[in-house]
Amino acid sequence: MSNPFFDRPILNSPYEAPRRHWELDATGQPTQHVLDSRRPAEFITPIPKPRKQRGAPKQESLLFDDELSTQQQQYHSAIINGVRAEVDKWRALTNPNDWKVTPETARLLQHWRHHAFAGVRPFFCQVEAVETAIWLTEVAPQSGKNGARFIEHLANANHDANPELTRLALKLATGAGKTTVMAMLIAWQTVNAVRRPNSRKFTRGFLIVAPGITIRDRLRVLQPNDPDSYYASRELVPGDMLGDIERAKIVITNFHGFKLRERIELSKGGRLLLQGRGGGELNTLETEGQMLQRVMPGLMGMSNILVINDEAHHCYREKPGAADDDDLKGDDRKEAEQNNEAARLWISGVGADPNLSHRADRILSQGWKPTLRGSAVDKCSS
Repeated sequence: MSNPFFDRPILNSPYEAPRRHWELDATGQPTQHVLDSRRPAEFITPIPKPRKQRGAPKQESLLFDDELSTQQQQYHSAIINGVRAEVDKWRALTNPNDWKVTPETARLLQHWRHHAFAGVRPFFCQVEAVETAIWLTEVAPQSGKNGARFIEHLANANHDANPELTRLALKLATGAGKTTVMAMLIAWQTVNAVRRPNSRKFTRGFLIVAPGITIRDRLRVLQPNDPDSYYASRELVPGDMLGDIERAKIVITNFHGFKLRERIELSKGGRLLLQGRGGGELNTLETEGQMLQRVMPGLMGMSNILVINDEAHHCYREKPGAADDDDLKGDDRKEAEQNNEAARLWISGVGADPNLSHRADRILSQGWKPTLRGSAVDKCSS
């Protein structure tokens, strides 16, 4: 028996804004009808949720949990759809003089949208993700009450969930190409920072944090001097701007580097000897300042640093007073504890430097469901 939804699931070009989508019923199942519009951001649960999320990490401060009310979901979806609609209207403006961005940003936008790429061409979702960051940073502050409502919402949400740390998440589907989006964000910020050194909106200093060594090593293509650098190999910036990109200072690390290390290697006996009889605990760990000097020496002294957290759904604060996973036992409980400890280490490391915590933390995560909660705007362009 033919099933159109499974026979032809893809309706749109990856290089153009989605214009059609498969209709889903109230339970998240396909009706086999195609609607001539882009699917709005909403919360869809296509299969029943399990009663227990055994071993799953808590991510209350970044992602939605089961306790979120329908009213809250509708409100957050309205914010996401509102941002998307404003970016759509802004993108439709044909005259660059009407874009309310710097000439450097306008040049990059025209390049990403219209350049005849010899190799891999950026997908629409990649360009739209960067457009959203640009709109919120450069355009919204000049758009009166219409832009102010989104800025105010993000400021309030971050104040509640991330005091003194502003976080903006660009949520893309698995396989959409987050590394390319990171390169485009770095290019946008760096070119403007180099050519507009007095602007506080831009920076050429970047701390990129990955969840592990393997991903960290893959991100080397974000370094301008790498042989496979995306800026040149994927033509992400015009040729005359490559010199500006070379002035970027980029540190790529995995979050494990934020763990304070021992300054002195001591055996158990040696530690007891130095403590002496009745002595207090001997503190031989690094200070936060020493840790930052070790992790990001090239960025020390810069007053404006932009953090890019790859796989950012692993980076979250636990909700104050959240209950422990009392129903988990054995390996499941151990895994949950390890996940929470990793998240705590990651978020505390990002917030350790006042130059980070008082500036901007741009984070990217992957997944299908577009959401907004507390600390982040999660935008899915798929």
